[in-house]
Amino acid sequence: MKAFLILEDGNVFTGTSIGSTREVVSEIVFNTSMTGYLEVLTDPSYAGQAVVMTYPLIGNYGITPDMESKKPWPDGYIVRELSRMPSNFRCEGTIQDFLKKHDIPGIAGIDTRALTKILREKGTMNGMITTNENYDFDEILPKLKAYKTGNVVDKVTCKEKSVLKGNGKRVALLDFGAKNNIAKSLNDRGCEVTIFPARTSAEEILATNPDGIMLSNGPGDPKDCGSIIDEVKKLYDSNVPIFAICLGHQLMALATGADTHKMKYGHRGGNHPVKDLSTGRVYISSQNHGYVVDTDKLDPKIARPAFVNVNDGTNEGLEYIGKNIFTVQFHPEACPGPQDSGYLFDRFIQMMGGEQ
Repeated sequence: MKAFLILEDGNVFTGTSIGSTREVVSEIVFNTSMTGYLEVLTDPSYAGQAVVMTYPLIGNYGITPDMESKKPWPDGYIVRELSRMPSNFRCEGTIQDFLKKHDIPGIAGIDTRALTKILREKGTMNGMITTNENYDFDEILPKLKAYKTGNVVDKVTCKEKSVLKGNGKRVALLDFGAKNNIAKSLNDRGCEVTIFPARTSAEEILATNPDGIMLSNGPGDPKDCGSIIDEVKKLYDSNVPIFAICLGHQLMALATGADTHKMKYGHRGGNHPVKDLSTGRVYISSQNHGYVVDTDKLDPKIARPAFVNVNDGTNEGLEYIGKNIFTVQFHPEACPGPQDSGYLFDRFIQMMGGEQ
């Protein structure tokens, strides 16, 4: 069955329908990872977006147990070539069936290189995936212009508190759309991790007397999280060590008076170089974000830049003055991606008084 990707700038790509055949409007973003497509699909930070995979062959090892959450989150999936016959000893099914099962529409057989160049030159834009060959662009355009990802944190956060048992430090993980490997990375280091829904009050978290607090990644515009930012400010005012990743990093910055803005096309992939400003060392990192903290609006009495993106000079992390708090824009838990920066979890445990 034919499928069409219609962009708000008027570009139309024709391909083959994969997954669900329902029509969807979403924000179109691209990911440059060469492997780990299942971790990308199950990353809650993609809620409200349709993902273009720039690597041309997707699905060659099928669906494996490497899921970062219980289900896939993107609104749509866009690939150059979909492998119809996956081959891997861990394979449990095909991407085609996986997308159908979870009612996610997709399109294969389009020039993803040309699509990515459009998104890089013109910036992230909205688009529609449809199988309707008689579509009317004049009718579709207002829908594309009107679409916003909205409050997607409430959509992806856990519904109730849960605990990963451990014999080490007790960490409270605030789930804004956390990837599984964040909790696992802490748990593997002996931590007992209590996972809280995004709307949990600071008072409830602090009442558990955690040794440390983890603010997770998540989807959407951080400025849409007004009441959550208020609670993060209360956590900042406590003396509990805090480590924040991605959306958590942005929320902490907003809670302490800094600002964020939307990037032209964001950073999404497993190959982004970041420089540690304290050592000068460069790490290859996994990233997934479309917003960034403005360092020119940062109060130097509150925080200082700790990491910078080598490609475009944008902020990749902050260290808070006089506080046991540091935050990063990238993903030290990887999945998919390199494990260069996994040492940051060890640093967090040392901040809590543990040994690594």
